[in-house]
Amino acid sequence: MNAAMKRAGRQKGALAVEFAILAIPLLVILTGITEYGRALYYYNSLAKAVRDGARLLSTQTPTDPGYATLVSGVTCTVVYGNNACTGDPLIPGLTTAMVSICDPVSCPATHAAVPTGTGVANLVTVQVGGQAGYTFGSMAPFMPAAFGVPSLNFAPIAATMRQVL
Repeated sequence: MNAAMKRAGRQKGALAVEFAILAIPLLVILTGITEYGRALYYYNSLAKAVRDGARLLSTQTPTDPGYATLVSGVTCTVVYGNNACTGDPLIPGLTTAMVSICDPVSCPATHAAVPTGTGVANLVTVQVGGQAGYTFGSMAPFMPAAFGVPSLNFAPIAATMRQVL
């Protein structure tokens, strides 16, 4: 047996060992990238739902008939994407209790007849999360802990719009 064949015999299995050493960090990085992408998707979905709710609420005034029904419909629109509160929530773990609405009726000191440069305006604010925000539920619960983050909490997401007069 020549020297080249002896060296080749000693190299058997080296590739498998190198792959095993690199596979674990690569899987952790891949999972982290995927979870980060999911978290961004959830955040953007919440922000869009809040904007849609504020836009819907800004189309009527508190004196319009059916305004109280519209306010409860906005809560359902933010959570379920429809005003009937049917189907699955847009984001897992999102409930109607997490949605708060501030309009000229519920917050008259800050949202009724607010002076602007061109007169006065009523404001509407729709918020998800309250003080605690929204907690992102990872599909790989070990990932946030692996990076020293116990859980991922979004700050409260809110949208304020001018209401028609």
